[in-house]
Amino acid sequence: MPTVLYIRGWRLFFYANEGHEPPHIHARKGEVECKYWLHPDTFDIEEVYAYNASPANRREIRKIIFANFDYLVSEYENFQQQRGA
Repeated sequence: MPTVLYIRGWRLFFYANEGHEPPHIHARKGEVECKYWLHPDTFDIEEVYAYNASPANRREIRKIIFANFDYLVSEYENFQQQRGA
């Protein structure tokens, strides 16, 4: 489960066993965890789940993902290529 970014207490990472899903990113901060699908063709994200996430948590992580969108998509694609998915 490689971590690709630490920012403002958020850890953004992938799981190695989810290769058949659209590009996505997991994020965790304390007891909050969430997952967002990344849609590079439309520069958009979609919340898949959020555990213990307040509206403020959701706004903050969405801003972080959008600010680092191209980097996250690139890291996801590189990770999947390296593992042969």
